[in-house]
Amino acid sequence: MLTNTQIRFLKSAAHPLRPIVLIGAKGLTAAVDREINLALESHELIKIKLGNIDDASQQHMINHIQTQHKAHFVQKIGHTAIFFRQNPKDSQFKLPKN
Repeated sequence: MLTNTQIRFLKSAAHPLRPIVLIGAKGLTAAVDREINLALESHELIKIKLGNIDDASQQHMINHIQTQHKAHFVQKIGHTAIFFRQNPKDSQFKLPKN
């Protein structure tokens, strides 16, 4: 679980990022899951464009990504969600303690 300080830190780090994964009309497919996993492994902090769908479907996608990829949900703005999964071997981020 991320603390409020860590979430603020990740939000500011994610601000200049562009969405790496775009979820289209077919939703969360196996191919999209593979791309999300690869993106989290290499970048740790990613933005995902959830597509132009209703909020309930977007929330379902966010829950799926959190569970399936063991990623922390940082924030959702519009149709874009930010996720973080720290790489235990070679982390690019040193999260604040508090």
